[in-house]
Amino acid sequence: MSLTVQTEQRGDMVVVSVAGELDMATAPQLQDQISDLLEKGRTRLVFDLSEVSFCDSTGLSVFVRAKNSTDDAGGVVRLAAPQRGVLRILEVSGLVEVLHTYPSVDEAVTAEAPALD
Repeated sequence: MSLTVQTEQRGDMVVVSVAGELDMATAPQLQDQISDLLEKGRTRLVFDLSEVSFCDSTGLSVFVRAKNSTDDAGGVVRLAAPQRGVLRILEVSGLVEVLHTYPSVDEAVTAEAPALD
């Protein structure tokens, strides 16, 4: 399955909408998009995961690298609206709090404090 990635500026946040399966074959595509955003100084990112049907450890590592890069630049990474299976992977891996996960894109965009799950 393929992966689609679209971005939308919402205030000072960039919403990165990801759809499809995020795995070893497709993670480089998302990583390239993130690298491009960071090069342009976009360091406040919300990943809309509502259309991600699968995410493996390679996909998780993309989000961890994005968080590390944005932290270094004074930015933030938030995950929004993961489907049940993706949320379970985040919970089991212990990343649900580290990667500030929110139930909706709107909550992730407008949040002032670290996440709730």
